[in-house]
Amino acid sequence: MQLSDNTQNTVILKEYGKNIQKLVDFIKTVSSKEKRTEYSYALVELMKQLNPQLKTESDQKLWDDLYIMSDFELDIDAPFPMPPKELLGKRPQIVGYPEGEVKFKHYGRNIEKLIENAIQIEDDEEQEAAIIYIGKLMRSFHSTWNRENFDDGIIIDDIKVLSKGKLHIDLEKVKENGLFETATRRDFKPPSVNDSDNNNVPGRKTYPGNNKRRNNIPNPKKRRN
Repeated sequence: MQLSDNTQNTVILKEYGKNIQKLVDFIKTVSSKEKRTEYSYALVELMKQLNPQLKTESDQKLWDDLYIMSDFELDIDAPFPMPPKELLGKRPQIVGYPEGEVKFKHYGRNIEKLIENAIQIEDDEEQEAAIIYIGKLMRSFHSTWNRENFDDGIIIDDIKVLSKGKLHIDLEKVKENGLFETATRRDFKPPSVNDSDNNNVPGRKTYPGNNKRRNNIPNPKKRRN
């Protein structure tokens, strides 16, 4: 492949450099569409090798850049269609921000959205399950923000405020059953020193006087060196 002396000097995408631009300009001059396509595939691979950071980019971006460097004049059979030229340089749309202030910033807007959805639930059991799920999240967020003077009543009061009094759950029921705690914290019980069930652990051999030191086991086998 020889570069023509008539190649353009303008570098459209400076991150690829002058030589890549010359190769793109040359491919445009090739009369055979099959050859243009073949050269384009090879050039895209070369673009990856010369710019290792581009290996993390999608292949579509590389092909789009190839089209851009050809000034959208490259007629080839590519794996991706040529993007509209009008998109080049077009300002992105402004991303809208949620309107209104967050009532409790330590919970965030997503909690407010969950509460709005829970209000719409008609089945009482499903709504209570939703309240419990929301309460667990709120408890974790609240404990991160303020670890002192914490009580489940605070969470229930905040749920009432955020739901404008439309969501209710009994405080005593929450405390008695630990509904706002995670399953791990509710179910975890530290082992007792005098636990008499040690012999029932699956896979553990039982010996007379199992709670004594292993040196007292009858006839222990010596390890071979």
